[in-house]
Amino acid sequence: MGDWTWRSMEERDLVQVVALADRLFPDHPEDAAHFGERLALGARLCLALSDAHAGVAGYAVAYPWPLGRVPPLNRSLAPVPSAEGAAYLHDLGIEPALAGAGQAGAGLALLIGRMREAGLHDLALVAVNGTVRFWERHGFRSCAPGDATARTLASYGGEARYMIRTL
Repeated sequence: MGDWTWRSMEERDLVQVVALADRLFPDHPEDAAHFGERLALGARLCLALSDAHAGVAGYAVAYPWPLGRVPPLNRSLAPVPSAEGAAYLHDLGIEPALAGAGQAGAGLALLIGRMREAGLHDLALVAVNGTVRFWERHGFRSCAPGDATARTLASYGGEARYMIRTL
């Protein structure tokens, strides 16, 4: 099945990451340029699940971002607001063949460890595709968005939920 390892994402991973994201989240397409912007912003908070032979089979894209604000889909983040100790998990995607093998939890644990090292204490995300229960099992709680956030959240789909985990 492969020797899968989570590591820091590199720019060379973006072609495979974008292709995987397109398959996993067809209702939420993101241009490669926006993935690149988020990688540049997040650096150590962006991860790739890889194998020396098979390439990238999973990824996590996270970056410093203030709580209570939902980043726009498929648009530039500039100008980037002050994060004030928080980060946003834009995507966590795993190749379906590896689902249930614990890789999502392992990637999330590495991300949280790196957040703690960086002095970040809150992680937010938008749960889509029926994943609220998954995120709840990993310590996230749903939060009611403010009016401005609710408008952006609506662009993620009717079932999207803004969630936060305090580390």
